[in-house]
Amino acid sequence: MLIDFDDYPIHQTAAPLAQCGGGNPNHYDRFWFNGFREDLIFGIAFCVYPNRRIVDGAFSIVQSGRQRSVFASGRLHPDPTNTRVGPIRIEIVEPMRTNRVIIDAPEHGLVADLTYTASTDVIEEPRQLSYVGARLFMDATRATQWGSWSGSVEVDGRRVDLGDGIYATKDRSWGARSTAGWGDGAPDAPPEVLFLWAPIHFEHDCFHYLVFENPDGTTWAHDARIVSKGPGSGRPLPLARVEHRIDWATGTRRARAATLLTHSADGSVDELTLEPLATFQMKGLGYGHPIWGHGKWHDELAVGSENYELDDLPPLAPENLHVQQLVRATWRGQQGLGVLEQVMLGPYRRYGFNSYLDGAR
Repeated sequence: MLIDFDDYPIHQTAAPLAQCGGGNPNHYDRFWFNGFREDLIFGIAFCVYPNRRIVDGAFSIVQSGRQRSVFASGRLHPDPTNTRVGPIRIEIVEPMRTNRVIIDAPEHGLVADLTYTASTDVIEEPRQLSYVGARLFMDATRATQWGSWSGSVEVDGRRVDLGDGIYATKDRSWGARSTAGWGDGAPDAPPEVLFLWAPIHFEHDCFHYLVFENPDGTTWAHDARIVSKGPGSGRPLPLARVEHRIDWATGTRRARAATLLTHSADGSVDELTLEPLATFQMKGLGYGHPIWGHGKWHDELAVGSENYELDDLPPLAPENLHVQQLVRATWRGQQGLGVLEQVMLGPYRRYGFNSYLDGAR
């Protein structure tokens, strides 16, 4: 099948653009956004799996300690530029600068008309390549950007006023990433990893930190840099390295507080402190969700929702381990706001985790 974009000289294989260039069933292409201010945080996910012929998406919002989500999944449209599934639609108004997101699910208590506008240029994170045993677990490219949201959100008919706009992070990623039920072969050992991601807004700059570590603390992916706000504001300033020091909340695998030691190329070291304000469960966007997990076939179109009090969730249940915490940041005399994403699977000796799912003591 040919699509309009086949008229552009952008092909990477002999196949038309609507045809996936490889046969990996875990090939995916995802939009992901969050939006936040000190009293709320929301997230948006939209993903296509061309070799599974599936598209899915979700919108989730946390306010006053309660999280509400709507999920949609269906058959992928033959034209991959059709970025809609059920009540969830993503529009590319200006590539790498402006997106519009529509959520039209009043029967599930969620309606939104949001416009994302970039505040920075986009950055390409280091390629994420990981194996479980001899099997490819993840091979992905991710592009990150900071911005702001304008528009409106309604929760159970009550309008959430975004005022003059709230902070946003955008993540576009593609490649291959294993999901639940990702293979029918012999079982592998479960993945063991510490993943941290901290995109932070300050007044004039944004801070980016990403790390994947093995249980022994060795790093297999890392990125740390300062990104100036404003289009065409110059190349990001890389940091030499960042060390994490996390005070884990007792009985959980999430931070009670965190400090990042940022090492600059000139040898100077600064402390970036993170104070958690709220928790956003990533299962609200399908990550690790036992029903609405990514890339699962439900029907030609299936839509569902859920809501829960965050304090009622068992923190060590596998589907509740992956979180983003809304955090207040202090660094170099500046105050900022952002998120600290955390996934801790398996033992990690440095922090005293000894089994796959034990909590902090």
